[in-house]
Amino acid sequence: MKLSIVMPAYNEAESIPETVQAIYDKLSSENIVHQILVVNDNSKDNTVEVLTALKLRIPTLDILTNEGPNGFGYAVRKGLENFNGDCVAVVMADLSDSPDDIVKFYFKMLEGYDCVFGTRWSKGGKVYNYPFHKLYLNRFFNNVVRILFGIKYNDVTNAFKMYKKETIQGIQPFLSPHFNLTVELPLKAIIRGYTYVVLPNSWINRKHGVSKLKIREMGSRYFFILLYCLIEKFFSRGDFKKKWD
Repeated sequence: MKLSIVMPAYNEAESIPETVQAIYDKLSSENIVHQILVVNDNSKDNTVEVLTALKLRIPTLDILTNEGPNGFGYAVRKGLENFNGDCVAVVMADLSDSPDDIVKFYFKMLEGYDCVFGTRWSKGGKVYNYPFHKLYLNRFFNNVVRILFGIKYNDVTNAFKMYKKETIQGIQPFLSPHFNLTVELPLKAIIRGYTYVVLPNSWINRKHGVSKLKIREMGSRYFFILLYCLIEKFFSRGDFKKKWD
């Protein structure tokens, strides 16, 4: 099973060489056939030049540019429309996600699950230098989601997840242009009946640059996609459910 990594990148010239190299080295050492698809989200720094240089020594690296509209969700969506693997993981460009976890998720997916979701807040999960205000809002929102949808999964906002190609096709169309896509993807998969398993993963704060998540701008967008998924859950009458063989 070929694994694709979709990695959105906006002004990540400082972070992305270490991130791509670490993922390539780890996946190659495990003999995992893979593609690393970096989606340059119309960066204003020299991210493109850095990626072009990386391509010379990393044969599994592919580069796309999202000319616009721009935003985390748009960049990820472009990657999800163009990856060529049998399964795909969304991974951040700042090395906040561990290459070891990518391997762990991949081998779990080989057991037959449609999705593998990460959690940083259960036994075995780890976070390093997580900003306190983001932690408070994260736990509040995730608890709201658990209660509204009646699920045990406690980290839907975690961007680090893995999906089979058929799952990605089955949960379209995508609506979210920003970080609320991290909520839309797993909730649609759960609502539509795709199988999933939750594994602990680690998260470490970036070494370079600044976070692209703007909390003040995202509140209403998170709740919009939450409302949309609730409407589908309770009123769609199963029209979008996975069609089992």
